[in-house]
Amino acid sequence: MAKEVQKQKVLATGKRKTSVARVQLTPGSGSITVNGRSFDQYFSRALYRQWVTAPLETVGMLKKFDVKVKVQGGGPTGQAGAIGLGVARALVVYDESYRHALRERDLLTRDPRMVERKKYGLRKARRAPQYSKR
Repeated sequence: MAKEVQKQKVLATGKRKTSVARVQLTPGSGSITVNGRSFDQYFSRALYRQWVTAPLETVGMLKKFDVKVKVQGGGPTGQAGAIGLGVARALVVYDESYRHALRERDLLTRDPRMVERKKYGLRKARRAPQYSKR
């Protein structure tokens, strides 16, 4: 895994719920930019920042890549998950030997859960109106 960092740009896409993240990975100093804003400014919760940096920490490349992300749709949870998946996929494109480590930590699996649609006659997807016996 101690491969020399080459000068190349890698692109990948990650999705979660209704969020879509387009990730660009470039060898650099370790800066992360999301929608033109700094990473710490975009994600205020530490948990979301951890989801995004988990793939880079797993392969030990946190300070060796610059990450530039365009993300749209969904909320912060979906966006953070989409970015994490996009970064993991970009790392695999960059170096195939990272696949095993990322797969072990379940970082290459797309989360298939989506919001269930509302059904007629119900208040929400499964919530029925209150039942009154008398």
